Amino acid sequence: MKYPKTVRRYCPSCRTHQVHNVSLYKKGKERALNHGRRRLEKKKRGYGSFPKEIFKKNAKTNKRSTPVLECTGCNKKQYAKSYRVKRLELQEA
Repeated sequence: MKYPKTVRRYCPSCRTHQVHNVSLYKKGKERALNHGRRRLEKKKRGYGSFPKEIFKKNAKTNKRSTPVLECTGCNKKQYAKSYRVKRLELQEA
């Protein structure tokens, strides 16, 4: 799917329509000491096999791609509607 690199959208911070630069959302690095990671490490310690079953069937063939809109006026970021597509391509409008 093709998506424009710049869009003119309503900015809730500026309360006007502004030009927004579009980028794709990327997951940040997971912290080693967050609660879920600590819980899984404790569960795995001293145990023969993996404590949770590993999901074998792949239900979905693609992930959701979320465009991130950055306002050129105030530089605040907001998320646009996410799409379940194989590839989201940013192109010049």
